Amino acid sequence: MAVSSVEDLLARAEEREAETQRSVAVHKELELEFDVGNLLAVDKNPAPRGTGAACPQREVLLRALARDNTQLLVGQLWALPSERAEGGAGPVVARLPDPSTRLPREKPLPKPKPLTRWEQFARLKGIRPTRKKRGTLVWDEAAKEWRRRWGYQRAGGDPSRDWLLEVPDSAHPLEDQFAKKRQEKREKVARNEYNRLRNLARAHRGGGASSAELHPTGHQDRSELGRVTALARVSTASVGRFQPRLPKEPRAPQSARGKKRRFGPVLGDLDGEKKRQLELVRSLGSRKTPLDLTRAVNKQLREDEAEAAKAKGKKQGQRGKRGRRQQQRPGGAKGKKSGGAARRGKAGRPGSGGGGKGKRK
Repeated sequence: MAVSSVEDLLARAEEREAETQRSVAVHKELELEFDVGNLLAVDKNPAPRGTGAACPQREVLLRALARDNTQLLVGQLWALPSERAEGGAGPVVARLPDPSTRLPREKPLPKPKPLTRWEQFARLKGIRPTRKKRGTLVWDEAAKEWRRRWGYQRAGGDPSRDWLLEVPDSAHPLEDQFAKKRQEKREKVARNEYNRLRNLARAHRGGGASSAELHPTGHQDRSELGRVTALARVSTASVGRFQPRLPKEPRAPQSARGKKRRFGPVLGDLDGEKKRQLELVRSLGSRKTPLDLTRAVNKQLREDEAEAAKAKGKKQGQRGKRGRRQQQRPGGAKGKKSGGAARRGKAGRPGSGGGGKGKRK
């Protein structure tokens, strides 16, 4: 009994060893073509019988075929030179060779970017760009990585990496320059925020509905929120006609909704049409003029004042030019003065035709 049990154990061990060898060793009539760089194995052997669509063992056969081909590919990977990662404590890794099979693209080729109007003009005129457009990423030597040129985590812009700061001659030698730099940065951020809020307040005071009622920041009061809600309600295609109301929302006044136009019927309202025609004839035949006399007179007075001011300015300009010409003439002012004095003397003689009174001795 003991002998039979030992023989059974040995038979089972041999079966397990044979199964292990069978799972590792795969025999093919034609050798597979391998592209280890792409982890690709090409099997040119004919498909086994029973892999048709109507065969009940199709899935089992295909799965066994895939398993054998995968085993051959894994054997090729183990044949590559391998090493231990992480200094000998990590897993076993192998460096794949360069791929030899050109695989098709997963996605189509990107379409060329359309030219701008300036690029089209430059190409038409033969203008070459003087400088290359700068990218948004630059290489940071300290961090040894690509970083953004501006903004958060920019290249060379992290103040925590400044382990040494120069003390100016005018500063106190015991002053903390790191704390001073952090304080200056906080003040700069606060100043920018203050300018942003001041610009919003200026737009709120002088802007229209788009800038005053729909500014994105700040604390809105109840009335402002009501105006914004009413404006958003009438911004739909149906001008808010089918917009559902919020709970406890009051009805918007007619002034906020706008005046609704009313059109009379085209046919059927003969009395209304007769009344409108009679009012039109009565207004045409009445003696009372429909013109606003006060408004017309005020408009005419404003136009006359504007024309008078324009003519006065033109006349002053001419006087100024004439005076400058007389000053430029040699002796022009003296001659004018002497001529005036002679005329006054002639007018003041007794018995002259000027009618002036003479002095009695």
